[in-house]
Amino acid sequence: MANYLASIFGTEQDKVNCSFYYKIGACRHGEKCSRKHVKPSYSQTILCPNMYQNPAYQPGNKMNESQMQNHFEAFYEDFFCEAAKFGEVEEIVICENNNDHLIGNVYCRFKYEEDAQKACDNFNSRWYAGRPVYAELSPVTDFREACCRQHETKECMRGGFCNFIHAKRPTREWQQELEAAQAKYLKLRGRDARSLSRSPSPEPKRKFF
Repeated sequence: MANYLASIFGTEQDKVNCSFYYKIGACRHGEKCSRKHVKPSYSQTILCPNMYQNPAYQPGNKMNESQMQNHFEAFYEDFFCEAAKFGEVEEIVICENNNDHLIGNVYCRFKYEEDAQKACDNFNSRWYAGRPVYAELSPVTDFREACCRQHETKECMRGGFCNFIHAKRPTREWQQELEAAQAKYLKLRGRDARSLSRSPSPEPKRKFF
């Protein structure tokens, strides 16, 4: 029985634990969900709910697509640079969904769990663009399961109200530039990525405080 329960944990067959929370770190039912949301005590991934303020959903927005992409990439750079102070960042996923439990959610997966914990603790005392930052450890480690595959092929019929993550991405060139900067920093330090929290990168201009 124990082996069976372990094999179905977090799946749709699990009648106790919420599969959506396990896969996505968020559930449309929230605290009213009939199944348990088991918050991890350690994880490589942190979640900052409702952190990215998507201009597309702001009243009176007059930005064109190019301006909104630039706005997004400026935010992505801000977040990446702050997160990288605590350890090697493996992946950042930002939701462009418009439903309550996913809107503006920012996920960051670190290489090491201890760095994720340090980032989570630090972010919970920080502000960004005049708003407090909230952070929590997330059970999500495989974003292939969390993200909507139909969105990736522009075939999702649910749009922003899909219950799976619609990931907004920076341009490939911009992401590669940030990753190359992180790799260069690690090489210059000549240390394991876990030393980043003890030797932060030079302070760039940021909206974090």
